[in-house]
Amino acid sequence: MHHLTPHARIGLVAATAAGRRHARTVAAAWPHARLVPGESVADALRTAWSDCDAVIAFLATGAVVRILAPLLGDKRTDPAVVVVDEAARHAVALLGGHAGGGNALAEAVGALVDARPVVTTATDAVDLPGLDTLGWPVEGAVAAVSRAVLDGEPVRLVADADWPLPALPPNVRPSVADAPGAADGVPAGYRLLVTDRLVPPDDRTAVLRPPSLVAGVGASRGVPADEVRDLLHRELTSAGLSPASLRCLASVDAKADEAGIVATADALGVPLVTHPAVTLAAVDVPHPSEVVRAVVGTPSVAEAAALLDVDGRSGDAELLVPKTASAMATVAVARHAPRGRLAVVGLGPGAADLRTPRAVAELRRAAVVVGLDQYVDQVRGVLRPGTRVLASGLGAEEARARAAVAEAAAGRAVALIGSGDAGVYAMASPALEYADERIDVVGVPGVTAALAAGALLGAPLGHDHAYLSLSDLHTPWEVIERRVTAVAEGDFVALFYNPRSRARDWQLGRALAILAAHRPPDTPVGVVRNASRDGERVHLATLATLDPQVVDMYSVVVVGSSDTRLVAGRMVTPRGYRWRS
Repeated sequence: MHHLTPHARIGLVAATAAGRRHARTVAAAWPHARLVPGESVADALRTAWSDCDAVIAFLATGAVVRILAPLLGDKRTDPAVVVVDEAARHAVALLGGHAGGGNALAEAVGALVDARPVVTTATDAVDLPGLDTLGWPVEGAVAAVSRAVLDGEPVRLVADADWPLPALPPNVRPSVADAPGAADGVPAGYRLLVTDRLVPPDDRTAVLRPPSLVAGVGASRGVPADEVRDLLHRELTSAGLSPASLRCLASVDAKADEAGIVATADALGVPLVTHPAVTLAAVDVPHPSEVVRAVVGTPSVAEAAALLDVDGRSGDAELLVPKTASAMATVAVARHAPRGRLAVVGLGPGAADLRTPRAVAELRRAAVVVGLDQYVDQVRGVLRPGTRVLASGLGAEEARARAAVAEAAAGRAVALIGSGDAGVYAMASPALEYADERIDVVGVPGVTAALAAGALLGAPLGHDHAYLSLSDLHTPWEVIERRVTAVAEGDFVALFYNPRSRARDWQLGRALAILAAHRPPDTPVGVVRNASRDGERVHLATLATLDPQVVDMYSVVVVGSSDTRLVAGRMVTPRGYRWRS
């Protein structure tokens, strides 16, 4: 299975002047796309099929089908094909929708040439996660189990451990026999197994391969790649383990450029992770060797590297294959317990088109979404069916953070959402105070309220600026006042979050007075309320004329530096390249 990378080779095929015009538009935007020449359109299409990772054909669908039908092989290796009609009204994901990235390519090329993407993959049509889109290898009766999921038939989820899967529909239910080893001997019926074990195939079972295995590799200098590969595959097969569940190969730093190990990792499609010898030496292993210590500085390479996770932590790992050697190579394999997944997602200032694609992807990847009720309401239409939502009201930030971490620690895929960027006066800080090594954390940046406000005001952030919250609920006012004074003395542009509420109605006036003591009274001040949301309002004033009554908790206040000017009704802080007096 191969999904398209940003550098995938994309072949463009066109027959008419209009088609070639659209192809040139794509080629100009994507350096990795090229118009494929040929003596005929059929010849060009066949060349693109054999030479490229994906094909965009500006042709009739029927013609493309007739030409490519004899070439079809396996959807896991065939290139994706998208067909765009001559008028660029539709971009049809014809082949490789999931496995080849064709669905995403249809969306991308559609946006580029203003065509409507047409995706007919069944799971996409009903908004269910395709088994081959979960990010892990999938084997077995994928089509049959996917059909059962779509038809609402009972499908038993049998997992060897609590892996952080995305939301699945209610007809996919964990089996009562979901203890370790449950993938073996489960009665007949549609099943989705999540295991690294080799299991006998049948026509009602799909197998998801979680990234649970780390193979430690040691080798003499100049070891042949075939020797490393054959030894590893032999030991995995002997232990009843699937190479599709390899998370990485791991070794000592001194072997980072060992060609035979690098080539093996490349052939398996996994990274090679290396660790310092001193880190490996600290790992307790069953078969240390003083001979190895004398050579590389650690009594174990293969076993120690297998027991370390990719980030160098010796977490919850079990050595399944003790070190086994051939003439020039040594391998060991460990199974690592799954860690929960906590995505801390910034939703942006409110408008859907200022929400990043990565944020949307993480929301659709999650099985549990935690957030403030009004933020959850913004994204309900994005969530997959079956997503569990934990929403709460204002003032429950710590409870939300604890709930999100607890869900992730239980092995689930969790998205904790906040407005703007989740790391700026939002949920990332309280959540990460509780998150420990049982959790993988993914940070998803968002457009902050300050950036949205700055764009509406003009260019007030063109030079150095400082963010300050005027809320003294968590920070004593004396500390806030010292920071405002420092910003004033440093002549920074000041951005005030939480500037004023019914219960805190004097702090903004005090902060403005501190700034007014250090910069001219005609210094521009911008107030943006509900940036990018309903009720958006932009108000311009100066330090001397701003009425704090126009400010509330939905506002961001931007106070210029002594260099900030109003130009055609827009705040501009120059970078210093030039400025008119």
